[in-house]
Amino acid sequence: MTIAILGTGACLPEHRVDNDQAGAAAGVDHEWILRKTGIRRRRWAPDGLANADLATEAARAALSRAGVPADRVGLIVVATSTPDQTQPPTAATVQHRLGATAAAAFDLNAVCSGFVFALATAARMIAGTGGYALVIGADIYSRILDHTDRRTVVLFGDGAGAALLGPAPAPGRGLIATRLHTFGEHRDLIEVPPGGHFTMQGRAVREFVTGRVPGLVRDFLDEARVPAASVRHIVAHQANGVMLDELISALDLPGAVAHRTVETLGNTGAASVPITLDSADRRGLLGPGDRTLLVAFGGGMAVGLALLDR
Repeated sequence: MTIAILGTGACLPEHRVDNDQAGAAAGVDHEWILRKTGIRRRRWAPDGLANADLATEAARAALSRAGVPADRVGLIVVATSTPDQTQPPTAATVQHRLGATAAAAFDLNAVCSGFVFALATAARMIAGTGGYALVIGADIYSRILDHTDRRTVVLFGDGAGAALLGPAPAPGRGLIATRLHTFGEHRDLIEVPPGGHFTMQGRAVREFVTGRVPGLVRDFLDEARVPAASVRHIVAHQANGVMLDELISALDLPGAVAHRTVETLGNTGAASVPITLDSADRRGLLGPGDRTLLVAFGGGMAVGLALLDR
């Protein structure tokens, strides 16, 4: 049985933060941030808005889009590296709030690759069952940043994105292949030390992404026996607008449109890929039969790849 994404959803805080606001404590202004990152603004969660709040609303939107009631969902996986608390898992709160009483629920942490890791995991778990799974990426990075560190504070926004998985509605549609990688020798490039703030070795991360990910994508397409020319859309992790430009160029998929939300939402962690996918879908940019490549990368260092046929 082929598994497909039947509906997507997203939830973003209402509070918009422009570059001058984001960079004030770090001593950088709009022009510097725009030149270095391509980001113009982002959303930050106000006090009282929880990761579980964002995740639940994104899940509700995905269920509504798919026309599937919550009590038919058998699995909920929340990808997050910024849970509201260490336990219970965010997914348990989401399950309760949705009334998805038949669903097993757990969290998964693969940092910014988390949604694709969760997508691959959930698809395998429901394959052959005829059931449904909610896969959610949700992060609130604004609360773990050092607001005086110009290398990181200007990059991140908060939000959640979700997808409902289930049996493909027609032959030739659905999830074609996934591939997951972890390069633990580079685990120190991105980290949150105990009791500390988010830290990142930006130059080394950029070199890893632009140097390693394009080859992984080429190998992935070859192993899936998918011609590069057949890829119509790229939804990549929205880490940094300048780095995203470099990555898209290095992927060398000239027939594909690269969808973007980084300019207005910043880097939303594990929510980045599903938010961008939902944005493209709701704007009617993903046509029938279109093939989409998901490319995620983040701390660990982890890389998640997936191919979907519309």
